Amino acid sequence: MNAVVQMFDHAPRSLVEERAIRPPTIGKIRPGIKVLTRAHQANEKAVKLYNDMVAAGESFEAIGKVLETSLKLRNALIPRNVDYFVCRRSDFSNPDTADEILRLYGEDRGGLRLYRFPIMFAFDDWLRNVPNQMAAYTTTGRQYFSEYDRDGKRYCKTYAPVERNARAQRARRSFGGRLVVHRQDDDIPDGVCDPHVCPQYQDRKCNLTANFLFAVPDVKGLGLIELPTNSIYVLQKAYSAMQTVALARGRLTGTRFWLSKKEFDITRIDDNGQAVRQKQMLTVLDADIDLGALLDGAEEAQPALDAASRAVALLESDGTVQSIGDPVVQPQQEQSGAERAGDGQPSGIDGAAGHDDDSPDPDETLEDKRHRMSDLLHRLGLSQPERQNGFRKYAHQTYGRGWIERIADVDAMNARLKNALDDPASLDVEIQDAIAQAAYV
Repeated sequence: MNAVVQMFDHAPRSLVEERAIRPPTIGKIRPGIKVLTRAHQANEKAVKLYNDMVAAGESFEAIGKVLETSLKLRNALIPRNVDYFVCRRSDFSNPDTADEILRLYGEDRGGLRLYRFPIMFAFDDWLRNVPNQMAAYTTTGRQYFSEYDRDGKRYCKTYAPVERNARAQRARRSFGGRLVVHRQDDDIPDGVCDPHVCPQYQDRKCNLTANFLFAVPDVKGLGLIELPTNSIYVLQKAYSAMQTVALARGRLTGTRFWLSKKEFDITRIDDNGQAVRQKQMLTVLDADIDLGALLDGAEEAQPALDAASRAVALLESDGTVQSIGDPVVQPQQEQSGAERAGDGQPSGIDGAAGHDDDSPDPDETLEDKRHRMSDLLHRLGLSQPERQNGFRKYAHQTYGRGWIERIADVDAMNARLKNALDDPASLDVEIQDAIAQAAYV
């Protein structure tokens, strides 16, 4: 997969390489289905046509078009969330790929369907694995879309009007694709993407669009597979999961993630401005890794494969492994950071109790605390690959092995990271001290 990242890591040498490189895709797995609206469910012809085309593996786009052309039913289908993913032959360039995915990872619960399956990302940059933007579409394609500029602001972009060639009486040819410009009109005069004042967003015409791009293990094909989503909840949880893995391993490639469905209570604002809670099935990204061992930062906690590779390298270098006869150092009895703080005081900044503002939420789960920590690490720049190893050593020296599994230590770490937002230099000094001490151990 690293070959995908490094494929064109050089100055452009052709017209093709001048344009942004997009990974090739071979198909799409969908997170839900579409069903007939309640009004059209009484139409026997529509029900029969719908059922026949679904059984034949046709896409819901094709079903909607046939319903419109043959029965004159417009907007006859509406989305419905289900507890499985839709893997259809019609959504793949090679239809047999869909069959192979279902054969390998499908479950028969009254029909062979995809409930949970493994994926692997091709890039270490999370944004290339899950590209996303705000976008508004018309019947002719994308009309408006958001992009971040170098100043860090999110702007609303659109395509420049096509110029006319006065002599030829036709549209002027555009080299290198359509020209993208900042949107500047009466509604968005400054070009800044602000959903609160955007008429397209308020009319539900502009929404978040995102796509997971991944490979499925043991499934052949020269390209990646897409899974679309328009849920900010899915995007936030996936981002947190990837940042956590990147913090623990230093990279995303080479990790086997899993996609599944889980029901959550979602709060939304109804048309009357009231907060309403409803249950919704959302796509969940997780990974089968020993997060506690990786975040400990201890050398002995590294995967067995790394240890075997080092041993092979030593054997091949001079035929001996000098560390075989070294005495084994027994680890000290494990204690939580709170126990080591002394005098029964909870661990925190300088061993003092945390402030009321930093007190943990009693309803917050350990997973939620880890997600909050991942966000704090990102804001402090500690999720960058070159700084992750230093943080692991700092955490291991401060709280001991297994700290990531202890709620008291995770709360103490979150409190320290939160205070570091106001004084990041002090935390950097502590991390550098931990790195220096680790070098002498």
